[in-house]
Amino acid sequence: MVSFQKVKIKDYCEITSSKRIFADEYLSSGVPFYRGKEISEKQRSSAEVSDLIYISRDKFEEIKAKYGVPQKGDLLLTSVGTIGNPYLVKENEEFYFKDGNLTWFRNFHGINGQWLYYWLLSPQGKSELNKCTIGSSQKAYTINLLYGLQIELPELPTQTRIASVLSAYDDLIENNEKRIKALEQMSQLLYTEWFIKFKFPGHEKEKMINSGTEYGMIPEGWKVGKISELVNVISGFPFKGSTYQESGKYKIVTIKNVHDGKFVLNFDSFIDDLPSKLPENCILNSGDILLSLTGNVGRICVVYGSDYLLNQRVAKLNPTGTNKREYIYLLFRQKRFQQKLEGMSNGAAQQNLSPIQVKDVKVIIPSSEILNEFSHLVKKHFDLVLSLQDENQNLSQIRDLLIPQLVTGKRELK
Repeated sequence: MVSFQKVKIKDYCEITSSKRIFADEYLSSGVPFYRGKEISEKQRSSAEVSDLIYISRDKFEEIKAKYGVPQKGDLLLTSVGTIGNPYLVKENEEFYFKDGNLTWFRNFHGINGQWLYYWLLSPQGKSELNKCTIGSSQKAYTINLLYGLQIELPELPTQTRIASVLSAYDDLIENNEKRIKALEQMSQLLYTEWFIKFKFPGHEKEKMINSGTEYGMIPEGWKVGKISELVNVISGFPFKGSTYQESGKYKIVTIKNVHDGKFVLNFDSFIDDLPSKLPENCILNSGDILLSLTGNVGRICVVYGSDYLLNQRVAKLNPTGTNKREYIYLLFRQKRFQQKLEGMSNGAAQQNLSPIQVKDVKVIIPSSEILNEFSHLVKKHFDLVLSLQDENQNLSQIRDLLIPQLVTGKRELK
């Protein structure tokens, strides 16, 4: 029988924060500098975070020498705004972070940092964290309150065994994420060769003609036309907030679920019954392509899983025919194309883009023969990516079921 002892976290590790970095010290390159947003993204996925900012190498080395920087096994916790997301620092990670936004747990003794990470993800951990908040409109943790955090702690060998079992799931998920990234890079490289450099099979025999547009010379048999010739841009449904539930059969996909190249499974709005006027196109299926129309406009991702409904300010891209899905997705992932969409958007406080604006964008439309051949080559990459994402979702669900059972001793390891 596993025995647990109620302890205070302050007796088992140091809880601190970072040294102040000012906004005028932010750079466009250097050593990554994370805020709560980036750590939340890293906690959900091992994929690269978006909208990175940096500090100088000299500043980083100065802080490292005087005060230390996050090391493998240290733990960071988002502590303002979206609070309670823990992140376990991995080997060879080099970054610094914003004071106040994140709390730093380090110098563990008598407690396994990896076990603590999973405990913080458990309902029990979240319940205890709720006791450490201040503020009403915007909740936050303070270091003093976190020092009073109480934990039901098993013996260290048991902590290590539990952490080993749970981390095995995360290792599988991370390996799949690396495979997904490699597959997407292969597809992007092929797109670049065929549709930007025009080095598709048989290109040596093709005549180049002047398109009379910004795209200049293109292969004969290709043309420059509107994006609407390739895809229908379908707006989401204007759900009423009053119909949302905390759980339910259908998950409502909003702008926060659409990261560039990543469908983020982070939902807080659900319904059980379909609205009577809901268009069929707003019921999402695995493989559907989504486009953000608000905020960081032009972000694109592919849906995996089921039981999703599309909310407004997100659009679904429906190909107008066969063998266009892969080309459309990779076209919208191009930096030049996304910058074009950003330049078309309007709004002072927040960028907005309409489906009509997207439909009118001029793009290169390859010949149907080349599109068919490209789709044949790249489809297997897309299908494998969807399969790996589904596998990761299943692994995450199993891990999340095990966490509260193992860290509380409701299920013992044999």
